[in-house]
Amino acid sequence: MLLAGAYFLLPLVASFVFTVHVPGQGVSFAAYTELLAADGFTESLLLSLGLAAATIALSLLLAVPALVAVHLGSPRLRPVVEVVCMLPLVVPPIALVTGITTVLRWGPDHLSRTPLYQTFLAVQDENFPLVLVLAYTVLALPFVYRSLDAGLRAIDVPTLVEAARNCGASWPYVVRRVLLPNLRTSLAGAAFLTLALVLGEFTIASLLGFQPFAVWIVSIAGAQARMSVAVSLLSLLITWGLLLLLSRAGTAPGAASAAPAAGTSAASRKESPS
Repeated sequence: MLLAGAYFLLPLVASFVFTVHVPGQGVSFAAYTELLAADGFTESLLLSLGLAAATIALSLLLAVPALVAVHLGSPRLRPVVEVVCMLPLVVPPIALVTGITTVLRWGPDHLSRTPLYQTFLAVQDENFPLVLVLAYTVLALPFVYRSLDAGLRAIDVPTLVEAARNCGASWPYVVRRVLLPNLRTSLAGAAFLTLALVLGEFTIASLLGFQPFAVWIVSIAGAQARMSVAVSLLSLLITWGLLLLLSRAGTAPGAASAAPAAGTSAASRKESPS
């Protein structure tokens, strides 16, 4: 473990020393101060965080109801859903972005006299390109599916749902107060992986002409040697910090144990003679 830690940390320490040690001048944090004031830094970082939040929300909104429905009523469809969700792993991002580019070029030319023309323009807004959210959602589906499927397999979904429904709970209440608390760790894991994917994705955003944080890092890398290394270190720290927050949110005690207790109580009342 010490050797592995040294292998991982020593290059980072050496990179940090390179950014702050100026030969003949001593220690200077000018690379970091110039970086924080660099043109496009704040905008690209906020754009990537916004894209990550939207991608996480859309991915979970699509995957959670679908997987719950499969586990409850159609277990035979599980292999089909799994294959569909795993397909993005075998499609290269360059092929995906080529298809997206073709559609975006075809739409305005053939739909200029229809209401969909404005839709094609809206999804390509530089301030918040929804087309990237859609593309990132497709790329994140395999990771979201694996995380949620493992969480649903670990709990007895039919029993929990039946107990809550027999106590008069509505379907929104069952999902919000019974299933989601039991899937807290899986939801955090899915968000964890999606956030890492969005913050590090370069190919699709670059080829479509947008500039989130990963693309901005590459564009600034050739300007100054120390600044390019400083921005790499800073991006690592930001990513680690966000992932740590998601990890702690998924492992926080208390919330996940409330739903099983409620389900057990409901089941015992159902079996009670009264």
